[in-house]
Amino acid sequence: MRKTVAALATAAAVTLTAMPAQAADLPPPNKPLLEASIAGLPDAEATGAFVRITGSAGRWSGTSGVYDIEKGGSVRPDGRFRIGSITKVFTAVLVLKLAEEGKIDLNEPVQRYLPLPASYPPIPVYTLLDHTSGLPHVDIPGFDDPQWVVDHRFDSWTPSQVLATVTRHEHLFTPGTFQRYSNSSYVVAGMIAEKVTGKRYAQLVRERIAEPLGLCQTYYPGDDPRLPNASARGYFNVNGKLVDITEMNQSVPWAAGGMISTASELDTFGTALFTGRLLGTESMTRLFTVPNVKNFDDGKPAMYSQGLLTITLNGVQLWGKNGTRYGYATGLFATRDLARKVALSVNSTAKSTTGPEQRVLRIADAVTR
Repeated sequence: MRKTVAALATAAAVTLTAMPAQAADLPPPNKPLLEASIAGLPDAEATGAFVRITGSAGRWSGTSGVYDIEKGGSVRPDGRFRIGSITKVFTAVLVLKLAEEGKIDLNEPVQRYLPLPASYPPIPVYTLLDHTSGLPHVDIPGFDDPQWVVDHRFDSWTPSQVLATVTRHEHLFTPGTFQRYSNSSYVVAGMIAEKVTGKRYAQLVRERIAEPLGLCQTYYPGDDPRLPNASARGYFNVNGKLVDITEMNQSVPWAAGGMISTASELDTFGTALFTGRLLGTESMTRLFTVPNVKNFDDGKPAMYSQGLLTITLNGVQLWGKNGTRYGYATGLFATRDLARKVALSVNSTAKSTTGPEQRVLRIADAVTR
C-alpha cells in the first residue's frame, strides 16, 4: 500500500501547483484516452481492469482483460473486489461519527482508550486519521516474500497481534509534527471504535454506513477468505508464476485495508460522504483539510487529511483514496463538487510501484484530461 501511495505522490508533485479546475471547466470524459489507459490486458503486470466514471461532467465505463486467466471471460464491472486502503475512509468516517456522538475525544491521547508502551508519548486520536501519529509500520516477518504471503494467506490475526508487531519498535516522531502514511494508525483507530462501542468493526461498518446508504455488497469479511461474485479473479506473481490469490484472509489489514465493495457502491458511498450525508460540519472540515506539515520520509508537503488523500493532476484536484491488496489495485476519487467521480480496479499481479500501479496512474491521467 505504501508503495502505491508513493507513485501517486510522484505524479501529483508534477502538477500540484496548478490551479484546480472548476466543474464547469471539466470536459466530458475522454473516451479514446480512457480506452487506451486500460488497453492491452492481460499483460505481465495485470490481468484485468475496469473504470467507472460518473458525475455532472459526464459518464463513461470500460473494462479490459479477463475474469480468469485460464477460463477467460470478461471482467465484470458490477462484481466485487477488495478495496484495500479505501477501507481507511470508512474507518475515518466511523471514528469521526463516534466523535460527533461524544464517544471519542479526538484531542485526547490514544492511551486513554488503549494501552501503548510507556515510552510512547501521548498520541492524540486525530493524528491517527491524518497519518501524523508517529506510529511505526506494521512489521510482520515474511510479508516481503511472495511465497510466504501465498503460504500464509489463510492465517488469521487479531488486531492486538497486529499492533504488537508495531509497538515492539520505537515511536518515530512527536505526534502532529510530520506525516507518514501508516496502516498501524488505522488498526489502532479501528480498535478504539470497537472499544468505545463494544461492537465489532464489521458490525459498525454495516450499521453506521452500509445499511443507512443501502450498500448490500460493501462489508468487512472477517475471517472469511472468499470473494463472492468477484469482478475478476486476483493473481500474484510468485517467482514468475501467477498464483490465484482471490481467496485470502484480510485480518492483517483489517480496518486499514480489509473491506470488499463494488464500483457502484463506492460511488454511492463517495457521493454521500462528499455531500455531508454521513458527517457534520466540523467533521467535513477535517475531511477536507490537509495538515501543514512535511512528509517524514521525503520532506514533501503532506497530502492526507483526516480520512482522504488529495492529488492534483492536469490541473484537476481530486479527493479520495487508492488502495492495494494482493491481486487488486483500486481507487475512489472525485472532484470536491462531484463533477467527476471515478471508481476503478486493476487486477495487479505484484505489489510494487513499477507494475500495475503505473497503469493506475495512466488511468488517473486519462480521467483528468
